[in-house]
Amino acid sequence: MKLAGLKSIENAHEDSVWAATWVPATDDRPALLLTGSLDETVKLWRADELDLVRTNTGHSLGVAAVAAHPSGIIAASSSLDSFVRVFDVDTNATIAVLEAPPSEVWGMQFEPKGTILAVAGGSSASVKLWDTASWRLISTLSIPRPEAPKPSDKTSSKKFVLSVAWSPNGKRLACGSMDGTICIFDVDRSKLLHQLEGHNMPVRSLVFSPVDPRVLFSGSDDGHVNMHDAEGKTLVGSMSGHTSWVLSVDASPDGGAIATGSSDRTVRLWDLKMRAAIQTMSNHNDQVWSVAFRPPGGTGVRAGRLASVSDDKSVSLYDYS
Repeated sequence: MKLAGLKSIENAHEDSVWAATWVPATDDRPALLLTGSLDETVKLWRADELDLVRTNTGHSLGVAAVAAHPSGIIAASSSLDSFVRVFDVDTNATIAVLEAPPSEVWGMQFEPKGTILAVAGGSSASVKLWDTASWRLISTLSIPRPEAPKPSDKTSSKKFVLSVAWSPNGKRLACGSMDGTICIFDVDRSKLLHQLEGHNMPVRSLVFSPVDPRVLFSGSDDGHVNMHDAEGKTLVGSMSGHTSWVLSVDASPDGGAIATGSSDRTVRLWDLKMRAAIQTMSNHNDQVWSVAFRPPGGTGVRAGRLASVSDDKSVSLYDYS
């Protein structure tokens, strides 16, 4: 696999762009790129030209994360205003507004079948699960905190949950915390199975392999990208190359590669057989907050796409084959 720069839009937003994901194709349209920014807006872009389709408003503070339903019909944005807005992709009509206490809506992802939206609960040290039929809170998966911390012990505050990821079969949910730990939950039983270790700084991003539900990738402020056996509780490998925080990680649809975005202003492509970075892209001149591979599917799709977004307000699109 090799990346080639396709197009970059400078000043795609009026402030830092923190979030990006792909809205899957439907029968009526191809996949769209969804971006969220500190300028309080969410924008939709055409997949090949990066033409702006629509700008969505509705938040009163910056957008921290975006997520797309597997149907491609609805999407969600979480904001520093402590609300999650669920909206119709094609009409921008608001479907639901989910409210949380301050500092409790961060990363989020729809379950692969689309029945649940998982939201990283930040300072509540939990993951909230919302039913997508009723938009009611159906479960709270809590992260174990240290027992009876001393006044000088700051570890309890480090259980701040930043990131979530569903396994491809929807049976497991992973969440990453500020202290570097990753918790694996059995969703059906609302049970914490185990914790994965290997990072010593915040875990900003998680993604399961699309071809092996046991394999989980994590990106951390410690500069490493770790590969875990999420069932066997083992660290399979650790990849390094970034010179600063790893802010985002995503897996290619064929499961053969991952891409990462970092505070070192680069996007890196990693070959999983070699377990090494095989390409570095320097399209951005500030922190790269999110990278996202376009999902397969849709008519007329001939080439792969990877998107990246940055504090420099830009959106970049890459071709890969």
